[in-house]
Amino acid sequence: LCCCEYVDRRGRRNHLAACCCDCEELDDSCDRWLTCKSLPPGMLERIADTIADRLRVPWFSGAVKINVSLVPPLVLLPVFLHVGALHFLLGLIILTSLPVVVLWYYYLTHRRKERTLFFLSLGLFSLGYMYYVFLREVVPRGHVEYSQVVALTCGLILMLAALSRAKKDPGYLPIPTGNEKPLHQGLPNKSVRGSSSGLHGISGAASSRAVNGEAKGYCRMPAEQPEGVKKDWCTKCHLVRPARAGHCRLCGRCVRRLDHHCVWINSCVGEQNHQAFILALSFFMLTSVYGITLTLHTICRGRTPFVALFYCPGAYSDYSSALSFTCVWYCAIVTAGMGYILLIQLLNISYNVTEREARLALRDNTGRRLLGGLVIDTGQYNRGLLCNWGHFLSLGSSPPQRSAEDIV
Repeated sequence: LCCCEYVDRRGRRNHLAACCCDCEELDDSCDRWLTCKSLPPGMLERIADTIADRLRVPWFSGAVKINVSLVPPLVLLPVFLHVGALHFLLGLIILTSLPVVVLWYYYLTHRRKERTLFFLSLGLFSLGYMYYVFLREVVPRGHVEYSQVVALTCGLILMLAALSRAKKDPGYLPIPTGNEKPLHQGLPNKSVRGSSSGLHGISGAASSRAVNGEAKGYCRMPAEQPEGVKKDWCTKCHLVRPARAGHCRLCGRCVRRLDHHCVWINSCVGEQNHQAFILALSFFMLTSVYGITLTLHTICRGRTPFVALFYCPGAYSDYSSALSFTCVWYCAIVTAGMGYILLIQLLNISYNVTEREARLALRDNTGRRLLGGLVIDTGQYNRGLLCNWGHFLSLGSSPPQRSAEDIV
C-alpha cells in the first residue's frame, strides 16, 4: 500500500481520493430525504460506519484510520474557551455547559457499554492547551520566574509518565486457549472456595502465600480466608477468577483486584496499575494548583489566589487576560472533579475496599456508609490503616516466598 491507500471495512483496497465515491447508503438516504420517504432501520448506522472508515490520514504503510471521538476536543475546546473570553456572561455560560455536556456524553457511552477515546483526548489536549496558553499569555508578562516554569514543566512530565504507566496492563487474567480445558468448565454457576492469590490450576500450597491477593510484608494476615470470600466462574472469559477480581464489560477481560474502568485513561484500574493511577492523579493536582496560582498571581496582582478566582476586576480589561482567566476557571473545574476522584480513592485505600466492591456492597446492602457516605466499608479486607496502605503499596509485587516448614 502507498501512503494514501488502505483496506476498507469490506476488505477492498481503496484510496483517500475516492472518499466521496461509491457511497450507496448516503445516496439512497439523500434520495429518500428529497422524496420525503422514511429511512430503513440501520441506515444511519451504516452511513456513520462508512464515514468513520474513510476518515483517515496518509501514513508510510498505508492510510491510518482516525478515531472520530478524538476530533471533538481538538476542535471545540479552543473555540469554546476563546468565545468565553469575549465576555463574562459568555464565559459563565460555556463553563457551566461544558461539564453538563461531558457528563451527558459519559452517560450515553456508559449506557451503550462503548469504549471511547473522547475523555482521554479531552484530558491530554486540555493539558497541552493550558500549558500553551500559560507559555504564550502568562509568561511574557514577566511575573513568572524561570525556575517556576521549570517546576511546572517537570510536574507535567511526571504526570504524563505516571499516566503512561497507568495505561499499561492493569492485571488482566490470561484467557485459556482453545486447547486448554478451563477448570470447572461444567460448573459455571457454582462458586469455588480457595485463596485469592492464584489463578485456576494453582495448588493449595502455592496459593497460601497470600490471602485475598494481599502480600504479608507489612502485617501478618490470618492464613484462613475470610468467610464468604470465594472464587467465582466467569462465563465470558471461561476461567475461575480469584477473589477481588472482576470482569470489565467495556474491556471484555477479567482484571485482578478490579477497582473500576476509568474513562479518562480508557482502561481499567486494577492490581498492576492502581499505584500509577493514584500517582498520576496526585501529580495532576499539584501541577494544576501550582499553574492556577501562578496565573492568578500574574493577572490579578495583590490578591490571594482564592479571592482572585472570584473577584478579579481587571481580568477582562484585555483579551489576553480574559483568555487566561477563562482557562484558569476551566482548570479549576477540572481540578475540583479530579480532586473528588482522588479523595474517594484515598479513602477506599484507607479502608481496603475497591470501587467495584463498594458498588456491589451497596447493591446487596452488605456494607456500611462512613464519612457521610464517601466510603463504603465492606468489612472483609479492612485490617487497619497501616496494614491497608501497606497492602496497597505492595500491589503488583510477587508474594514473598515461604519456607517448606511454613507450608507444612
